[in-house]
Amino acid sequence: MNVPVLRVRTRRIPTPEHLLGYADAKSPIAWLRRDDGLVARGEVWRIDTFGADRFQDAQRQWRELVAAAEVHDEVAVPGSGLVAFGAFAFAASSSTPSTLIVPEYIVGTVGEVSFLTEIQVAADSPAFDDELAGDAPVTAAIPAPHPLGVPATTALHPGHVTEAAHRQAVTEAVARIRTGALAKVVIARDLVGTLTADADRRSVVERLHADYPETWTYCVDGLVGASPEMLGRVIDGAVTARVLAGTMPRHPNADADVRVGEDLLHSPKNREEHKYAIDSALASMSGMRQVATAADDLDGGLTASPEPFLLKLPNVWHLASDIRGTLPEDATVFDLIEALHPTAAVGGTPRDAAMRLIAELEGVDRGRYAGPVGWCSATGDGEWVIALRGAQITGNRVVAMAGGGIVASSDPAEEYAETMPKFRPIVTAFAERESN
Repeated sequence: MNVPVLRVRTRRIPTPEHLLGYADAKSPIAWLRRDDGLVARGEVWRIDTFGADRFQDAQRQWRELVAAAEVHDEVAVPGSGLVAFGAFAFAASSSTPSTLIVPEYIVGTVGEVSFLTEIQVAADSPAFDDELAGDAPVTAAIPAPHPLGVPATTALHPGHVTEAAHRQAVTEAVARIRTGALAKVVIARDLVGTLTADADRRSVVERLHADYPETWTYCVDGLVGASPEMLGRVIDGAVTARVLAGTMPRHPNADADVRVGEDLLHSPKNREEHKYAIDSALASMSGMRQVATAADDLDGGLTASPEPFLLKLPNVWHLASDIRGTLPEDATVFDLIEALHPTAAVGGTPRDAAMRLIAELEGVDRGRYAGPVGWCSATGDGEWVIALRGAQITGNRVVAMAGGGIVASSDPAEEYAETMPKFRPIVTAFAERESN
């Protein structure tokens, strides 16, 4: 496949009042957390990959594109310059494509810096006009922002994996674990819905970001959600990852909610589940030849939180651990996410046995649920989260999934109940809301 020569320019702009106004209503691209974010529209380059080599195929074509591109970046912050947004399928056997998209425009805010990136195919467009350089008004080159239209709303109801099917799958998973076939497996279920033809998909992004500002709100190729779990982040060679495993729903009473958090922190079942996840992540990262020793690690390996800590979100408590390391100059974030995916937090351990059991017991293609979603830049930087607390929109059809880690002590009724607060962010984002 011959890649095009792209011409890229990034300039500072005044801080936009509403970033999502620059995204497309039907196919928004967004990456938001707290007051920072990237939104994009249009598509100048796209690749779809499949199978076990999907990460390497994407990386190879991305490197070819980067090598040929003409990039003029006057800002030089994470997310500026040539950037692609991507979403990868959970399983190698999935019929859902793993996709990288380079948009026409990116409007971003990182800290105190706001910027516009324009991307065009050199063969199809003239060079950027000189009069638009420097301090010229950016409004001459960027599409005008558009207010949100008809909210994207739908009631989500059980899909392929019913309550009875989920409980049966968990029961069978526990039986397999107790035979010693594996230590942990994640079993998920699905909810489905339908949007109206005029629905503005940006409303879902806006609601998720407003309700869960501490998570990473993502929207790429119809995959939308608010993930609390950073699969892998590389900025200037520094590697970070966040592992979440072990969950309890929040309690509306403040005192009782504190006790819920403490119960989670000291729960043998949840700490066992978390240990499998953190050990799996450390083993995957340590096994990467590209990962170097973290400078502040006195033991000669990757650094990790010595004990899991409580992460409080509006809907749930999580047990969390952070991992840090470094990446050499010739590696990119693709190497990292390929090594880490699927983590034990969304797959299980041992990895191969868990993946086989998931396919057998769920009986449904997960698509991009629990796969990597995020962005990468021409400099090798990138941020990729696990696609959780979200849904895939294909046409007008919505499919959401949520699951939980199953170990030998798991109870089917409790595991089904645990999925409910995990669905809450996306169910609420699609729900009808009373007008003021």
